[in-house]
Amino acid sequence: MLSTLSRKMLMCLTGLFLSFFLLIHFLGNLQLFLPPEQAQLQFNAYSHFLSGNILIKMVSYVLYASIIMHALDGLIITLKNKKTRGNYQSDRRGRASTWSSRNMGILGTLILIFLVIHFQNFWYVYKFGNPPLDSNGNKDLYTLVVTVFKEWWYVIIYVISMVALCYHLIHGIYSATRTLGLYHPKFVQWFKTAGIVYSVVICAGFALMPVYVFFTAN
Repeated sequence: MLSTLSRKMLMCLTGLFLSFFLLIHFLGNLQLFLPPEQAQLQFNAYSHFLSGNILIKMVSYVLYASIIMHALDGLIITLKNKKTRGNYQSDRRGRASTWSSRNMGILGTLILIFLVIHFQNFWYVYKFGNPPLDSNGNKDLYTLVVTVFKEWWYVIIYVISMVALCYHLIHGIYSATRTLGLYHPKFVQWFKTAGIVYSVVICAGFALMPVYVFFTAN
């Protein structure tokens, strides 16, 4: 059985890895903002490279394991905190804490639900479905993405999920610096600001992608 501190450290490390993955995923998905013809071929070639590279496959297994461990550790820690903390209204610490820190469990649940939908719509269909091929013979993931992003309800879910992810990241990155012992008066404000900027840029960028496709493809 892992101690609470060990679980927090594991959640911290998996969270930082997932945050770094978000940056890589974000940079790759920026190709969706290219002109449609160029975006289709370039995005599909990029996806084909990722799916066929053995090193990337190994990293993907680490990614899947990190998502599961991060979610499980978050659930266990949240349940333990509820038992030991009691009612926030009777605890002065609750007044000083941020909304996101008090609702990390809810934010994490929303993100997990989104991930299930996201994986089912894209990853599962790309891996196990029969998507058409583009002119270069690669699976046409771009057309699949555009088709999904044409649905207004999915765009709304996506944007709301990115708002939840932004709050989750802001608190998570800040909390991770403390868990790793980087909480020093000289650097704490810098880490906090950097975490906020990173979270807002990444999540706003992701949120703009379905919005851009929705208004340009419809």
